[in-house]
Amino acid sequence: MPGGFLRMRRSGRLPGLTGLILLWLATGVQAGVEPAHLVTGFPRGQAVLVTNGPRCLRIELYVASTAEQRAQGLMYVEVLPEFEGIYFGYGAPVEIAMWMKNTVLSLDMLFIREDGAVGHIAQNTRPQSTDRITSNGPVVGVLELGAGFARRWHVEPGSRLLLF
Repeated sequence: MPGGFLRMRRSGRLPGLTGLILLWLATGVQAGVEPAHLVTGFPRGQAVLVTNGPRCLRIELYVASTAEQRAQGLMYVEVLPEFEGIYFGYGAPVEIAMWMKNTVLSLDMLFIREDGAVGHIAQNTRPQSTDRITSNGPVVGVLELGAGFARRWHVEPGSRLLLF
């Protein structure tokens, strides 16, 4: 994964979840992004989003690992299944500003801090908009999921993202 910057810490509840997470990751899920040719060539990965509940949510990822892939993102994608998303990794903490131009789906954008915690969430973004959506502080990545995901699954600032 980009930079390998998210690590499980030996504090809190995360170490006790390791076995469950690894078992869950082994079950695998087929991708359903449509039209699929728009993300052909994107590396694939998996993540676990640990909510403050705590609840572990497995996410199948497309990883935008090049400048071209980051520029493409989910533009023109019409279907994004519930537990699929795209991760934009930046390696070092930076202020991020994104927009929704040519993106036909409403999204939830989770801005990920260097410690793996969600720092800010932009919920239900407006499709086709050129309004700037900012990270509200330095982050190392952005996870985009379908609109309403954060509300449905109780994802809040402080939830943690573990990349695999």
